[in-house]
Amino acid sequence: MPDRDDEEREYDLRWADGAEHKEPSARARMLAARWKENPPGPVPFRADPDHVGSGRRSSWVSTAVVLGCVAAVIVLLGYVNFRAPY
Repeated sequence: MPDRDDEEREYDLRWADGAEHKEPSARARMLAARWKENPPGPVPFRADPDHVGSGRRSSWVSTAVVLGCVAAVIVLLGYVNFRAPY
């Protein structure tokens, strides 16, 4: 295959981008075929307000848990270094 210069490559890209019809992706074709017979039902954009924050911790509890874990790791590493024989 002979080497093409940059102008020819740019022309090929412009030609491809200027195409009138672009074929949809395989996933788009699959979903279109599936939805033709069995269209998807409506889905709400946001969750119901009843479920918002039902299992969520407050920010200070999460902070306390993280700081407690960091302190435990520091103490454990200090203990291991203190007990290590030289």
